[in-house]
Amino acid sequence: MKVVILAGGFGTRISEESQFKPKPMVDLGGMPILLHIMKLYSHYGYNEFVICAGYKQHVIKEYFADYFLHTSDITFDFTKGNNDMIIHHNHSEPWKVTVVDTGLNTMTGGRVKRVKEYIGNEPFMLTYGDGVSNVNITDLVKFHQEHGKLVTMSAYNAGQRFGVLDIDGEGRITEFREKTRGDGNMVNIGYMVCQPEFIDYIEGDSTVLEKAPLERVAKEGQLMAFKHEGFWQCMDTVREKQELEKLWATGNAPWKVWAD
Repeated sequence: MKVVILAGGFGTRISEESQFKPKPMVDLGGMPILLHIMKLYSHYGYNEFVICAGYKQHVIKEYFADYFLHTSDITFDFTKGNNDMIIHHNHSEPWKVTVVDTGLNTMTGGRVKRVKEYIGNEPFMLTYGDGVSNVNITDLVKFHQEHGKLVTMSAYNAGQRFGVLDIDGEGRITEFREKTRGDGNMVNIGYMVCQPEFIDYIEGDSTVLEKAPLERVAKEGQLMAFKHEGFWQCMDTVREKQELEKLWATGNAPWKVWAD
């Protein structure tokens, strides 16, 4: 099962960093937050990624173009008049990464539709490139497979900032909507699992994933909530980045489930 990561937005709320690079490439603990997300999935055995790039997409491509060099011990030997490169130790992950330029101004749903050919006709995982969590991916996938609906969305009680989920007693999301005053419901944190047919709910580049497509599958009873009670935090602002950096510095960051 491939992991699709939305990484094409402008990141205007963290413009101090995103003026130079896409928000998913902003460093957290010495490596892009995008890698933290990928390492979570890889920990659970999912190593094939499709990155939906857009704003400054070349930064993501260049990073992975040099990734092997950055994660290996290398001797450059010029003594014979050649540029010989000897790899001593390779610490890179066993990943297959497809980076797709999904357009500068394409909306979140449109980005997913643009990578359909790289996903194929199979279920896929989908998340945002700016939020770290310790979601148990094995349990998430098992839950999705058991209920047989089109989409599973991870739900978390994170306050009032995000799209609100109304969830019935069986775990079905009966309504997906924007927050209103007084809402105390669980919210969408990404970490979704989708059947390939879900892409057909997306019209084109101007489609916002969190609007018509998810609202429609919710009304059809095809959107299920995987309730996550562990850790989750997005990195929308410099303040949130600083808070995450402090957690990382302790050596016990709650989202770091992988071994060094």
